Order: sequence, then structure tokens, then C-alpha cells
Amino acid sequence: MTTVGLPGGPTSPGFVQILEILSGRTRAWRRLHDRYGSAFTVTTPRLGRTVVLSDPAEVKALFTAGPEVADNMDVNLGQVLGPGSLFSITGDEHRKQRKLLTPPFHGRRLQAYEEMIEQEAVREMASWPSNREFATMESMMRITLNAILRAVFGADGAEFDELRAVLPRIVLLGSALVALPIPRNLLGRFGPWARFATHRRRYDRIVDRLIDRAEAAGLDGRDDVLTMLLQSRYDDGTAMSRSEIADELLTLLTAGHETTATTLAWTVERLRRHPDVLRRLVSEADAGGSELREATLLEVQRVRPVIDVTPRQIRVEELRLGRWTLPKGQNVLVSIRLMHDNEELFPRARTFDPDRFLGARPGTFSWIPFGGGARRCIGASFATLEMNVVLRTLLRDFTLEPTDAPDERPHFRGVALAPGRKGRAVVHRRAVRPTIDVVEQAEANA
Repeated sequence: MTTVGLPGGPTSPGFVQILEILSGRTRAWRRLHDRYGSAFTVTTPRLGRTVVLSDPAEVKALFTAGPEVADNMDVNLGQVLGPGSLFSITGDEHRKQRKLLTPPFHGRRLQAYEEMIEQEAVREMASWPSNREFATMESMMRITLNAILRAVFGADGAEFDELRAVLPRIVLLGSALVALPIPRNLLGRFGPWARFATHRRRYDRIVDRLIDRAEAAGLDGRDDVLTMLLQSRYDDGTAMSRSEIADELLTLLTAGHETTATTLAWTVERLRRHPDVLRRLVSEADAGGSELREATLLEVQRVRPVIDVTPRQIRVEELRLGRWTLPKGQNVLVSIRLMHDNEELFPRARTFDPDRFLGARPGTFSWIPFGGGARRCIGASFATLEMNVVLRTLLRDFTLEPTDAPDERPHFRGVALAPGRKGRAVVHRRAVRPTIDVVEQAEANA
């Protein structure tokens, strides 16, 4: 038998280690990295003794291992998103389900969402105050929630208003239930799990009505995600069940708006503190360009990853992974934060520098805000498009006022790390927008 060897780590009581992580995740990961190196074993909330990795070679090996070797943890978002969610299912079932969900968020279909996203951004930003500081994150949440609702269901209506009310509650409460060891029977029907179940039942009733309406009206001519799922078939010809559709739609709706909105709030926070980059972005937007904007969004996600870890659980008897031999059932976290801090991968890693991505695409196994391998976020392309369009709209329609205020500290919301003051901004509506002639001339000159 091969001797099982785990990375070293702190010997303090488990509850002390958990409290340190809860009090400041980024600070805790960096302190442990400084002491133990690119791999360590630590006691984490809900997961117990967990191996944390950030060595690029070991991370690549883990990401490229098949699902029969390393797959999602038993403790994951599927506990609140449902048994049919991509977070819950594993192995071949996960591959089949992912294959059905991929088409709406890739290729030419993806580009069809651009005008719709801009419409939502313009509508929401019309309510922004001028010359007065305000928090942008809730506003970004409304933009991204409305956008994903339209992409999923294709139209507006009374059910949309209900979903706009219930989904933020599902996200906030569900994140806490997944992150913290809260007993299911705590406080009975008045407890957090019972409240979550009430929200989930309300959501399921809304989706049932929307499915009934879509089927009664006929699916021909519709191109929204709901219609695609209703028409999709597995390899054996069977259709998705209503419960599977409801779980997958909840996954897309919740995961598809909070993280994107939070990244946009971080983008505002970063740009206000880097006026030179902000000035260049405005000039580029006025000329119809996008290269620096795309690089800036890559850099925001590097220095302020909204999700700072991505999980795996060992499924084989033991797995040799670089320097370590991990036993079956071992929980492993890939630290996105520590990967993005790596000076060998990203020189001057603590510096916000979008220029590092000009003309250079990030590495698949080094820049990983969407995770990696078979579990990489299925909506990554949609989120990237959405962030680009919303930032472009902001730069075109508003002047964002710089600030010398201290950086906003990351605030852990259960799953996502958000700006502590919700991405505060001061904006002024621009009196003159660049005309189509200006953009066309810039393209002709290029």
C-alpha cells in the first residue's frame, strides 16, 4: 500500500482554524500559504480537514483527472439548488446534462443576447443619481437578474416580478445554508431551512406555470433557454423531467446573476482607484474599441475573484497528485485566490495592471475565476459578454468619478466575495455620446 501523505498545516484546534477563515478568508489563505507553501491541510467550515492546493502543476492534474477520479464534493450548492442541478449530479449523468445546457450559452446564440443586455443596463442606469455617492452592487444585481431572466424565459410578465422577488432571497439564504453548518431542524418551521423551503416551493410553482404556458402556446419560433430544455433530448431520446428543468433553471438563474453582478461592482471599485486606466477605457470606448476593456475585466477577475475556491473530492482509493497521495473521500479546494497571487504566473501579482492581458490570453490552468475542468462554469461565456456590455454602456453614458478612498475590503456573503461597501460610485451623465460616424471612422482607421 502507498503511504498516504497530506500537506502540512496548522495544529491549532479545528474551531480556531474555522474562526480564522470566517473572519477573513483572503487573509487566512495568504497567511497559510506564506507559512506552509502552495499546499496545506486545514479545517474548514462544513468540510472538515481539507487539502488546499495552488501549485499550477498539481491544479492542472486535478482538473484534468476524470470524474471517476475526482468529482464534486458531497457538500455543495446542489443541497439548495436541487438534485437535478449540475452541482448535484456526477459522472456520466453530469456530462449528459451539461451537453444539453451548453448550446444556449455559446456561439452565435450567445451574440443574440448582446442587445438585450444593453437594454437592461440602460434601463437600470437611468435611475442612477448624479453627483452623489451610491452603492452599485444592488443595481448591477438587477441588471444581471433581468438579463438572465430574459435569456431563460424569453419574455416579461407577472411571473417575472415574482421571480425578481424570490430569487434574491433564495441566493442570500441558500448561500448561508451551504457555507455554514446550520442544522436542518433548527427552530423548526421558523428556522432558515424551513424559510428556504418556502421560497423554493414558490419558485417551483412559478416555473410550473411558465412551462404550462410555453407548452400551451407551442414551442415553435421560441429560442429561449426554457424552450431549448423542453425540446432537448438525452442520447436515449428521453426528455428532461420538470423537476430536472426547474433545478437546472434555478442553477442558471442564481449562479448566473450574483457572481457577474459582484464582479461588475468590483470593476467599479477598481477603476475609481486607477484613474489612468479609467481614462484610457473611456477613450477606447468612444473610439469603438474593446481590447483594453476585455483585458480590464480579466484583471478584475484575477485580483478580485468573486469565488475564491473551487472544490473536488477524491473518488478512487488513493490519488497520487504531485507531491501528495490523497485518500478516497478527501476534500480538496483549489485556491483561486492563491493561484492568482502567484508571482511566477503573474509578475507583480498584487498590482492591478490590465496591460498584462493586452495581446495575451490568460492560461487555462492559471487564470481560473470560473473554475476548471469538467466542472468549469457553464455560463462563463455569457457572464463575460454581460460584463463587457454593461461596462461599455457605463463608460459610454457616464463619467465615473475617481477616488482616493481606501480599497473596499472583500466581504464574504456565504459563497461570493463582494466589495465591503458594495462598489460605491459617483457618476455624471455624459452630455454628448460618441456618434456612429465616430465609431465607423475609428474602425476604418484601424
